[in-house]
Amino acid sequence: MKKNWKKVLVGTLCLVGFLLLLVKGNQFEKVSLISTEGQSYEKAVVTKITKDNLEEDGNRYGTQEVRVQVKSGAYAGEEFDAVNPSGSLFGMENCEVGSRVIVIVSSTDDNAVVTVYSKDRTMAIYLFVLFFCLVICIIGGKKGVEAIASLAFTGVCIVYLMFPLMYQGISPIGITIVVVILSTLLTLWLLGGVSKKTVSAVVGTVSGVVVAAAAAVVFGKAAGITGYNVSDIETLNYVAQNTHIKIGQLLFSGIIIAALGATMDVGMSIASTIQELHERSPQLGTKELFVSGIRVGRDMMGTMANTLIFAYVGGSLSTLVVNYAYNLSYNQLINSYVIGTEIMQGLSGNSWGCADRTDYRSRSSSAYRKEKDSKRTIDAGHL
Repeated sequence: MKKNWKKVLVGTLCLVGFLLLLVKGNQFEKVSLISTEGQSYEKAVVTKITKDNLEEDGNRYGTQEVRVQVKSGAYAGEEFDAVNPSGSLFGMENCEVGSRVIVIVSSTDDNAVVTVYSKDRTMAIYLFVLFFCLVICIIGGKKGVEAIASLAFTGVCIVYLMFPLMYQGISPIGITIVVVILSTLLTLWLLGGVSKKTVSAVVGTVSGVVVAAAAAVVFGKAAGITGYNVSDIETLNYVAQNTHIKIGQLLFSGIIIAALGATMDVGMSIASTIQELHERSPQLGTKELFVSGIRVGRDMMGTMANTLIFAYVGGSLSTLVVNYAYNLSYNQLINSYVIGTEIMQGLSGNSWGCADRTDYRSRSSSAYRKEKDSKRTIDAGHL
């Protein structure tokens, strides 16, 4: 009972301290980078098509004119004539009566100009997130609920801790490492409790992320790639001129975040495997468990390396296809900043594997202490 009270007390103090940190970290005023006075994004429903832009060839050109009823904001319940641009990024491809849309309401004095911004995707997103959470909880049971809780905690850390502190001038790499440690501690604690397995997984995860960050920095130095060589540097420079964000570190901070999920997966997987081996065969000593962990880690490296490469290729597929279509020469392509950055992200994300295979040493040490007086030997090759 005393131990339970101690755990509750420690957990409560940690939660209060975390909440105070969130409140303190968000006590600042954002600099207005663009003027949004008199402009708002509101929900609306199309009530009438006043002018369609469908041509005889079946394509749409120009703009579609519709009448919408605003459902939120200061003009809720009122109807306006609106323009629906037929663009790839803005507007809705084909408004119909009853279509739910998001509109831009630009008001000056008593007048309001309304433009269709996009389809209202809010409900679809909410339903998909709910479906995802239900599937995780149904399949994973208690562990699934804990996984959703850890995911929510990581999201809160990124949005309400990492971003605000970056905005105020804190080192993006430093605060990202802090967020990685916090997320790792809570996630692995929820999944494994307070145990040697959890400690091993935490050590492996954190060390793997640090190796990935170091590899990215070294590669960047050698290849002459910095955080200022990204495609949206003009926008970032404008942001940096008006805020305290250290944009030069954002690239490497992103690599750390990208490596966290895979590293945590490998860390806990190997630690759980070694624990299961120890529980099934308590006579195994440090050497046998370590060799088994190495073998499991080698097999996982083969698949996880492909996983990360596929993830980075998938994220930059449009850019790669454009480069392929333009038939750029090899020297031009391999020495461009875009391709160099993608290679750095992909390979540095994979470099954590070498460090992450060490996470089971602390787990296997307990088995060694229990069996150090045992004279029985086991052929590790039979594992």
